Amino acid sequence: MHGSAGPLPHPGTQHQYSMGGRVGEWAGAASEIALSRFLKQAAALLALALLAGCSDRADEASVANAGAGGDLEAAAIAVGVIPDPASTDPTGLYARATDRICVLPAPQDFIIGIDMDYGDGQHCTASGTARREGELLRVTLAGNEGCGFDARFEGDRIVLPGTLPKGCAHYCTGRASLAGMEADRLSDSAAEARAMRDAKGRLLCGG
Repeated sequence: MHGSAGPLPHPGTQHQYSMGGRVGEWAGAASEIALSRFLKQAAALLALALLAGCSDRADEASVANAGAGGDLEAAAIAVGVIPDPASTDPTGLYARATDRICVLPAPQDFIIGIDMDYGDGQHCTASGTARREGELLRVTLAGNEGCGFDARFEGDRIVLPGTLPKGCAHYCTGRASLAGMEADRLSDSAAEARAMRDAKGRLLCGG
């Protein structure tokens, strides 16, 4: 369904299309999430400093090695500042600007719904299943066997790969694309995930 021009860029904060009142609401929530992530990182640094000050030499070396590798998030997980994605339930509602994802438990695996609406005919909507494997969500979208991919689950965020199979274009109109989509967790409520609808009012995780 794509035109000759390339897909619209991500992340959602760069969208140039109007969505009316919903944009302000989701943008405000996204700003709060960004601030929360910054505070978590700052808390991680403080926790690491305190841990290093109270630990023996072996502990200090371990913390220093984590920092030297630039993996602040891993270090923050180690001291309990942020949740470990490998042991965190992905159920909930995720959003960034006009991009939204719902994840809901199912008898087998999870149900996943994805919706993004730039306005002016630029839109993607899809639903399917997701199988949890560590920090990956192995997604298969319904209605088109040519769209399966591994999304990254980071505990409080879901990130779609920057390159997707050609079949994934089936779910988009205009120049819109699911590639590179990112969404931050707004809620871990199954009820809120179940209530998520696309631009036409269709339930994406609760149908």
